[in-house]
Amino acid sequence: MARISGVDIPNNKRVVIALTYIYGIGVSNSEKILKACNISEDIRVKDLTEDQLVAIRSEIAHYAVEGDLKREIQLNIKRLIEIGSYRGLRHRKGLPVRGQNTRNNARTRKGKPHSSGKKK
Repeated sequence: MARISGVDIPNNKRVVIALTYIYGIGVSNSEKILKACNISEDIRVKDLTEDQLVAIRSEIAHYAVEGDLKREIQLNIKRLIEIGSYRGLRHRKGLPVRGQNTRNNARTRKGKPHSSGKKK
C-alpha cells in the first residue's frame, strides 16, 4: 500500500479515487493534483512509480489535509464560540448550525430524544 500524508491508500483503486481517502481531498482536488503531476486518472495505485508517488506527495504538501485541517476547523469553531456569534451559540448548544429545522428532525445533532413531560 502506498502511504501519503500518513494514510494508507488502497492499491487496487484508481489514483483519482484512492486520493480521496485522505481527509481534506475530494474528487475535484484529486483531479487537480494529478493534472499538476501529469499523471493519468485511470492508472491504479499499484502501477504508480516511486517518482510519481513523490510528485503526488509534494503536490499534496500545498494543501491543508488530515491533522492540520482538523485543527484549523476546530480553531474556527472555537473562535465562533468565543466571540458569541449565532453560529457559535448553536455549536455550544449542540444544535444545527446552518439553519435546519429542529422541530421535527435534527436528531443527529441533538442526540436521543428525551421527554419533557411527566412520566406515566
